[in-house]
Amino acid sequence: WLVYSKPVPANGRELWTLFLQCSCVTAVMGGLFYNWMFASLEYSWHFSVAMAISFSLLLLLTLFLVHPARCVFSMIMPTLGTKEGRKLLLSTCIMIVVVNITPNIISNIKTILQIIMCICKNSSESLLNSTALLETAAWEFGDAIQETIHSINIYRPMNGHFQFSLLKNSSFIYQQMHIAGEKIGRDFLAVEVLVKDAVRVGSRVVAGFSMLYLCYKSTWYLKNYLTNLPFDNFYITKKLEHLAVDRKAAHLLVDSSKNLIRPTGLKLSREEVMLCLMQAMLLTVALMLMLVVVAIDHFAFSVADTTVRKAAQFSMVPVALGIKYRILPSLLKILRLSDEELPFYNFERSYRHHLIFNSAHCRISPPTPPNPSVLLIMGLLFCIIYATVFLETYAHRLCRKIAGSFFESREEERALYLYNKLSRRH
Repeated sequence: WLVYSKPVPANGRELWTLFLQCSCVTAVMGGLFYNWMFASLEYSWHFSVAMAISFSLLLLLTLFLVHPARCVFSMIMPTLGTKEGRKLLLSTCIMIVVVNITPNIISNIKTILQIIMCICKNSSESLLNSTALLETAAWEFGDAIQETIHSINIYRPMNGHFQFSLLKNSSFIYQQMHIAGEKIGRDFLAVEVLVKDAVRVGSRVVAGFSMLYLCYKSTWYLKNYLTNLPFDNFYITKKLEHLAVDRKAAHLLVDSSKNLIRPTGLKLSREEVMLCLMQAMLLTVALMLMLVVVAIDHFAFSVADTTVRKAAQFSMVPVALGIKYRILPSLLKILRLSDEELPFYNFERSYRHHLIFNSAHCRISPPTPPNPSVLLIMGLLFCIIYATVFLETYAHRLCRKIAGSFFESREEERALYLYNKLSRRH
């Protein structure tokens, strides 16, 4: 660390040590950068490789040649534990939810619609087939009437049969249902693609902005550390303790212990605690929204699974059609006929049919259960996010310690400024 934080290496050995350190850091960062772009932001692998190599080379030259850049880069690491790091983790959670949970919800909804379409198709087909039963019954009944009327010498119609034209439109109905099903499938696919693309672009924008803001935040902190002596200067550092001991004023630090904080201690001020609680409340709102999406996923699967099981239990509904025809005795008297003169006196027949609501020929995709690993990953990420809320204060303290190790002369000036301020108060 002494070699890494030096403005200029003292000899060739320190120079090679610094180059080796920068090379190891850039190799690790290049791998993480590639994995982040390819796996999290879903860029193509060749674009991710090209960006990772370019980023690694640029980072290597910057870290090796520019001393303040090494300080800024070192402060970016603890800055990831602050609000900006939480934004990156939240964007990752949103991406995981959209890529893994949203298609699952849409798939289960499509399963429910497929079952509804299957029931509609089979029930309509069975109902249309029942019209054939009606046509058979009407045709036989018409034959009987024709035969009866033919045996007596009275006026008779040219044709005593009923005509059914509904069966001729069955193929048209099937075609319309097929077209409607395909249209619903295309609409769902378009919605799924639109949601994925929108969230993917949003996550990329948020991630890029967050990375740039991380660099800006670290640079802003270093700039204020170097130019503004009162900035973030309320810690009891070792340099301040040595200065107070050398000047025999150690009591100043004891009297000011309520207003000053040791950078290595775990004590949090009241303002820091309230800020942590506010951040935790905001994160809880985001967590509840994520859990609503997860609950919708489980609900959609439950409905789809129940629908599939209930649809498989649908039984056939028997339909019976009975025709009973009898010539009244009064009609025989009017026609002056006896019972023996009519070959057809009574007509009584029964026709049976079954209405089918479900069929094994329907193409129904099985319901997709929720992926428990997605919920586990989300839980781990939110545990890290909640941890960063309370570690943010310590991350700021670590940033100050890093800046002090890179610019020791400025740290001495800041310690002298704080000592003089405490002396004036005393």
